[in-house]
Amino acid sequence: MSDHQLQANALFHISEDPKIRIFEPRPSPWPFDGIIGDVVFAISRRLLHNYILPRDCPRVTFYQGPETSMRDIEKFFGSSTADYVMAVEKLWLKKIEQTTLYCYEFPAQGFTLIDACAEYYISYEPVIPVSVKPIYNILECLLQRNIELRFLPSIAGLAEEVKQSSLQFSLIRMKNAVVSRSER
Repeated sequence: MSDHQLQANALFHISEDPKIRIFEPRPSPWPFDGIIGDVVFAISRRLLHNYILPRDCPRVTFYQGPETSMRDIEKFFGSSTADYVMAVEKLWLKKIEQTTLYCYEFPAQGFTLIDACAEYYISYEPVIPVSVKPIYNILECLLQRNIELRFLPSIAGLAEEVKQSSLQFSLIRMKNAVVSRSER
């Protein structure tokens, strides 16, 4: 699924469930200032890649922002020409290869930006998807985007370093991350 297949003013939701007809508001899985009640979450096109992985797969995702220091660019990007980096634990590779995802497209109307860095949007109203497209090969889909995908034994240490950096980042499903021996 390439970006040209997706509508210009759309938001998205990735799921492992291919049969969702209507997205009903639900409690937020994590606390956010400004969320009062149940919501439907959506993600922007630009950061959609952060969710093109199995739901429970922990990941560290980051990119350069206007305040990112040259030191952090050199440390975290090195000679990479990618705009975004995603780090995943290597023990998830088989699950990634075996999972089919479904990309639901939503109209942007009715959504409010709740996190500018992660580009999360919420709606307090039920949302009927405009379309759904399967993603049969997650790795192929990710590699079509301008990201560098890194597989590491553990992402816990990287997550701590990224949190202390000047990068824009998202740490997703970190409760499922492996803690390496040196991090215990």
